[in-house]
Amino acid sequence: MIHKIDIQQFIEQSAHIPTIDVRSPGEYAHAHFPNAINIPLLNNEERAVVGTTYKQVGNQQAVLKGYQLVGDKFHNYLQQAIQLAPDKKVGMYCWRGGLRSNIMAFLLHTAGFEVLLLQGGYKRYRSWVLQTLESTKNISIIGGKTGSGKTYILHEIKKLGGQVIDLEQLACHRGSAFGALGQSIQPSVEMFENKLAMHWSALDSNKVTWLENESRLIGKVRIPHKIYDAMRQAITYDLQVPLQQRIENILKDYGSFDKQILAECTKKVEKKMGNLRMQQALDFLMANELNAWIFMLLEYYDKSYLHSKQQRKSDTVFTVSTDGKSNDEIAKLLIALAGN
Repeated sequence: MIHKIDIQQFIEQSAHIPTIDVRSPGEYAHAHFPNAINIPLLNNEERAVVGTTYKQVGNQQAVLKGYQLVGDKFHNYLQQAIQLAPDKKVGMYCWRGGLRSNIMAFLLHTAGFEVLLLQGGYKRYRSWVLQTLESTKNISIIGGKTGSGKTYILHEIKKLGGQVIDLEQLACHRGSAFGALGQSIQPSVEMFENKLAMHWSALDSNKVTWLENESRLIGKVRIPHKIYDAMRQAITYDLQVPLQQRIENILKDYGSFDKQILAECTKKVEKKMGNLRMQQALDFLMANELNAWIFMLLEYYDKSYLHSKQQRKSDTVFTVSTDGKSNDEIAKLLIALAGN
């Protein structure tokens, strides 16, 4: 059976069955429905040929050309689909819910599959993403200078049953000059939005959603405008963490990386630090005086954080002392403060 369903039904079903993206590998690589598997009806070159045929001689000849290109691949498509979904039930989409997904759906249907076809295709999904990212939530922000352990606290809140979104995890970047270290390749801005929208739509608006304080850009991806503006207006709990603890946190995150890699990352903030201070920091790094190296970097990052903090309304920023407290205790304290 082939069922054409709307976007909300499609998203609900995607939690239970595999999803197939039949667009070209290039389209899929740029961005796709999270967790979808690419079984392209046409590869990048074939898609270009069909598109050219459509423009030059019309739809009918383009359809014939498409069948000519894919006809001998049907067996492979079925093998991939059976391996992906042995229960023979899948969700599916192409760009607009048109010819490509209908051809693949018909093929799988003849092999006994139940296919849930997204009406409007990926284009409809992107409309849903952009609309979802415009919705408002009850946000609270975990702030604090670099090395304050904000991400660790965020995860502790999640362990305690709190509602959180880790933007840095979705962006595959920790947000500083060193943020790409140990991370996979960053998604495109569009893919970041797709992943974020799935999390955003699942939030309970009656509960607090915890986010870590971020700049508008996390590496190369951008936080959607409506969400970023809401983050800047939200209540912020500014963690006051002793300097030595911050240095130890940074060493924990980055201290094991090769010094040449750390040096290249350090050079990224040369314009802000100045050439002399930069060279001093690099000298400390190469001499394995890591505490001194981090201390010099924090001079720059602390000034940057202070400037950002001053842009917030003073009555939305609450100072939270963390001295002597474990991450679990800090998380419980923040939950209690937000509850009040």
